Amino acid sequence: MPTGASVQERTRPAGTLPRSLPGVAEQTAPTQSTVADEAQGVGTEKPDSAVVRDALGVGIAVGLSGFAFGVTSAGSGLTLLQTCALSLLVFTGASQFALVGALAAGGNPYTAAAGAFFLGIRNAFYGLRLSQLLALPRVLRPLAAQWVIDETTAVTLPQPDRRAARIGFTVTGLTLYTLWNLTTLIGALGAEALGDTDAWGLDAASPAVFLALLAPMLRNATERVTGGLAVLLVLGLLPVLPAGAPVLVAALAAPIVLFLKGRDKSTKDETVTEGTMPGEDR
Repeated sequence: MPTGASVQERTRPAGTLPRSLPGVAEQTAPTQSTVADEAQGVGTEKPDSAVVRDALGVGIAVGLSGFAFGVTSAGSGLTLLQTCALSLLVFTGASQFALVGALAAGGNPYTAAAGAFFLGIRNAFYGLRLSQLLALPRVLRPLAAQWVIDETTAVTLPQPDRRAARIGFTVTGLTLYTLWNLTTLIGALGAEALGDTDAWGLDAASPAVFLALLAPMLRNATERVTGGLAVLLVLGLLPVLPAGAPVLVAALAAPIVLFLKGRDKSTKDETVTEGTMPGEDR
């Protein structure tokens, strides 16, 4: 005779578990807390030591290039005080190199300053993103704004959580700001001992450092085409425009590329629309 348990097994709907095994369902089905933890990225924390290591690597590597700026700035005719003030107050390498490079070429100071200003505008856009990610107290934001540059942004954005982002931003900013200003002072003082900086080829340091900072930022085809067009504009206009002006004109590369890209997309959309037969849903 079939037992009561056998009858229960035969009449139980397929895919259900026996009542005598209450723990099986809990073990096989993910709990709501587990799903929530996975959605929030729990378990993907990055060790503080790894964040500090990455931040120190970037800060030290870039901070040492302040020596090249100090030498270039002194060679362009700026005094020791002016050179150090630029690093202390401006603290954005590409803009500083653009300014002293234009002055060294005999450019108008106002034109040189305008070119440096336009290069520095990008830091304002970095700040919009970092302010949300770091969520610093209001009293610290003016101080942190001084450290919003390419390198701190590059270290901060990939971090998995707010704690790691704050550590990366702080260590990178502190290391880079300290070394950049120290090596700027050493470079400016050493420029007098070096004598003619052109004879050492140090005038090539500023564009080399600028390209080293720029190259990793060109991640897709649109950005690379924009950078290439900007270079062509600068090289083509150098013989006909005063020093510093070609950099300003090169800023037109971005809207030109974006316009051509939008026009090409519109043309493709029109082609697809025209190729669709009436009543045909693609």
